[in-house]
Amino acid sequence: MCGIAGIMYKNSGSTKSAPIGDELVKMLETMVHRGHDSAGVTVAGEANDSDLLIRIWVDNSAPVSDTVARTEETIRRAGGAINSSELSGSFLRIKANYEGEIPPLAEALLNEPGVVLHSIGEVSEVIKDVGTPMVMDERHEISRLTGTHGVGHVRMATESVVDISHAHPFWAYPFTDVTVVHNGQLTNYHGMKRSYEDRGYHFQTGNDSELIAVYLAEKLENGISLNDALEESLDDLDGTFTYLVSTKDGMGYAKDRWSAKPLVAMETDDVVALASEEVALRSVFTEELDRTEPQERRVMTWST
Repeated sequence: MCGIAGIMYKNSGSTKSAPIGDELVKMLETMVHRGHDSAGVTVAGEANDSDLLIRIWVDNSAPVSDTVARTEETIRRAGGAINSSELSGSFLRIKANYEGEIPPLAEALLNEPGVVLHSIGEVSEVIKDVGTPMVMDERHEISRLTGTHGVGHVRMATESVVDISHAHPFWAYPFTDVTVVHNGQLTNYHGMKRSYEDRGYHFQTGNDSELIAVYLAEKLENGISLNDALEESLDDLDGTFTYLVSTKDGMGYAKDRWSAKPLVAMETDDVVALASEEVALRSVFTEELDRTEPQERRVMTWST
């Protein structure tokens, strides 16, 4: 079933201080009945004093300290300079200065044994784990993260395994700051995945939602607007889906031709919020809501 949520403060770009982490956790926790296998968020628009923010999960196939040391050395060999490195359990958060291309850096990191790359962003990071949103918040202190916008997900696994790597959001390897949360299933996933792999793309999981992220990121890289990329996805992606996407400076949604997966939206002059259920919106906004329910073949985008 799964539950998705997104929020953007339209006028927070200069301060980057909107309580994105806290509000995503609140929204997701109200929908935990839709999925308690795993949870995750993307917090975007963070104030970052480095070129890149890198999130890694260390899979414990080797001593964590050894993997961390090798990871840091890999970044240095690629031409990066590490500004900070924080290890919390098996999760590594690195801020680094780096002027090179992202694909070679991402590939070098993925080639390190024990490294699972959750995201590389200029102003955003993916934080995901098994368990409920509140448990995840206790482990990762998501509520303290501020920014301009973000998306989140609670997962009930119907496809692929239950583990940290298959939790949402999915980062579009190897592009920065493009992540997706998805409720639904793609029926043409395997064929599209083979097509991308034939062109040299690398997928880290067997989850169809990762494909959506890569699909959108490639279009953005080719100069297509986010709105047009979402419109094109309605024809190119088969199946039942409602998904949210977060980019460096934008957020959007797309609903398929069947409109089988729910979405509720509210928007004011200052903020837009989206969720699978109205109760999630009301967990953050206590005033009377002017809400809508987008129907079939609908897309919408916003920018900070």
